[in-house]
Amino acid sequence: MGRHQQPLPTPATPAGRDGLAAIVARPGRVVVALDFDGTLAQIVADPEQARAHPDAVPALAALAPHVASVAVVTGRPAGVAVRYGGFAGVPGLEHLVVLGHYGAERWDAVTGTVRTPAPHPGVAAARAELPGVLDTHGAWRGTWIEEKGQAVAVHTRRASDPQAAFEALREPLADLATRHGLVLEPGRMVLELRPPGMDKGVALAAYVREVGAEAILYAGDDLGDLPAFAAVEKLRSDGVPGLLVAADTVIEELAERADLQLDGPAAVTAFLKALATHMS
Repeated sequence: MGRHQQPLPTPATPAGRDGLAAIVARPGRVVVALDFDGTLAQIVADPEQARAHPDAVPALAALAPHVASVAVVTGRPAGVAVRYGGFAGVPGLEHLVVLGHYGAERWDAVTGTVRTPAPHPGVAAARAELPGVLDTHGAWRGTWIEEKGQAVAVHTRRASDPQAAFEALREPLADLATRHGLVLEPGRMVLELRPPGMDKGVALAAYVREVGAEAILYAGDDLGDLPAFAAVEKLRSDGVPGLLVAADTVIEELAERADLQLDGPAAVTAFLKALATHMS
């Protein structure tokens, strides 16, 4: 045990307390998996300006040598998450993995390369139609299209009424997604069109199996993290202890299913740093 341990918060649920105890007891068999935006990085009006919290990389570098693996699981392209996170070339993070595009892409620090599938043709078709859809529904002003390679997203955070713009676009963007064989994934003032079969739960479960983890920690803040929560709940039902962390979420279902709620990226990174002291 470390000589300068920082106290750990107590999970609100028995399953969470069991998960945290297992994580601390046998860290070498643990996967720590984390969302990026809203969990390691503060939500900002312009997604291109999002960066990992200043304490995130040091906290991950302190934790990573003690566990089986640290993985960042994000809807962003893997390479973008690596750049915005500042994860490349960091001592202690030599084995970090970033599962981008909900697991469709993978970057690992060992090779420094991204493995990516061929793009879904529906994404390009939907992207071409998006400006017309936004214009038709009077939602062009203040909305912003994010090119994500394997997906495309419309942000309403900068609109004069972000929630009204979000609601006005849900149905037409769902129709657009359906016509091109895509699915619509809503989030915090963002609507993302992406290929089916891509979600954080599928990616996380496959990675846990690959690593052979005997315990799992997952932290997230948005609707896209619900499948990962479900994957951890399934693992727990199969006897694999797990801890579910909600990071400053406005998603009621996520908060209700979390074992532990933390107040945003600063609190998440402080928790990771404290966890590292209990493993050293």
